[in-house]
Amino acid sequence: MPWNDNANPGPWGAPPPNDGNGDKKPPPRRPTGGGGGNGPRGPRRPEGPELNAAFERLQQQARDFFGGPGGNGIRPGAIAAVAGVGFGLWALSGVYIVQPNEQAVVTTFGAYSRSEGPGIRYHLPAPLERVEKVPVTSLNRIDIGGTATNDVPAESLMLTGDENIVDVDFSVTWRVANARNFVFNVRDQDDAVKAVAESAMREVVGRTPLQDVLTRGRGQVQAQAAETMQRTLDSWNAGVTVVEVQIRTANPPTEVVAAFRDVTNAQQDAESAANEANTYRNRVINEAKGDAAKLIESARGYREQSVREATGDVSRFDQIYTEYRKAPGVTKERLYIETMQRVLQNSNKVVIDGKGASAPIILPPDVFRPRTAAPPAVRVEPQPETGAAPAPNAGAAR
Repeated sequence: MPWNDNANPGPWGAPPPNDGNGDKKPPPRRPTGGGGGNGPRGPRRPEGPELNAAFERLQQQARDFFGGPGGNGIRPGAIAAVAGVGFGLWALSGVYIVQPNEQAVVTTFGAYSRSEGPGIRYHLPAPLERVEKVPVTSLNRIDIGGTATNDVPAESLMLTGDENIVDVDFSVTWRVANARNFVFNVRDQDDAVKAVAESAMREVVGRTPLQDVLTRGRGQVQAQAAETMQRTLDSWNAGVTVVEVQIRTANPPTEVVAAFRDVTNAQQDAESAANEANTYRNRVINEAKGDAAKLIESARGYREQSVREATGDVSRFDQIYTEYRKAPGVTKERLYIETMQRVLQNSNKVVIDGKGASAPIILPPDVFRPRTAAPPAVRVEPQPETGAAPAPNAGAAR
């Protein structure tokens, strides 16, 4: 191999090119950084002919590796080595990683084979087996009826049970419950869930009055819509679980908002008047019930008092009768005295024992004045000119 062969250059690179007469031309010298043109040269960079030579060397080495004895044919070992490397790369293409929130569905020639959980997994390389990863713990949300800035009347306008029109914007939150059913039983899963949600909401709103959709019945509408959606998706074996249905806004159509506000204000006034009437009714009824209870309790107290007084009178009469049977005279005198005392104890009267007295009796003025306590006994004496004996003591004033 000659050193000046361009196909196989020597270790110092290709020889300098020749001119037409075969004379060699020295290569131009490049100046270095600090000195002049005659300064020391740095390491020589590869030039165009050197790159071509390196590439040709690689080609020659490949020909030597794959070429058979004498440069004819291809070596069997080379073919086996290339095939082994290709097979190894093809086999390693079946290694895949399943994230914690995912589940892998493995298919063999398009048919379901198995499901794999999180971790490093392996499947037969394509086209034997393929893998589709499905997020099974992530929550998905679909907005129906548009957004706050972009309304979609075709999705939001619905007919209520009392034949009114309502504009309902709502959202559906769902997740994948069964990756196999989700992949194989439903095509365009997001569009399918959205269509089922819209249909379910229209069905529930269609049997609900407008006032319930706008106010107090909104929670019930949401629950019924979620239940209807889940029932439909289960009948399809869609592998989807409905987490929540939330009504974002529910308003009458824009054209009738003013009239609807007037109706709402009138209803609020009617409810306010009804509440005031109920308050007055409750107050009057409670007062009447209190008065009735008071009268009943008073009557019961009077009845108890009368019964006990009558019982006491009967008991006292029995005791007096028992004593009367033992001593009738004494008992009569005692009864008479007690009766007269009870009758005369609050009267301004003077009892005078006038036996044996003939002169007039003069009573002091204090006897006839009202008093609370019993006055002392008054002694009355006859006038001196009559010569009569002094009268006995007068009785106590009562």
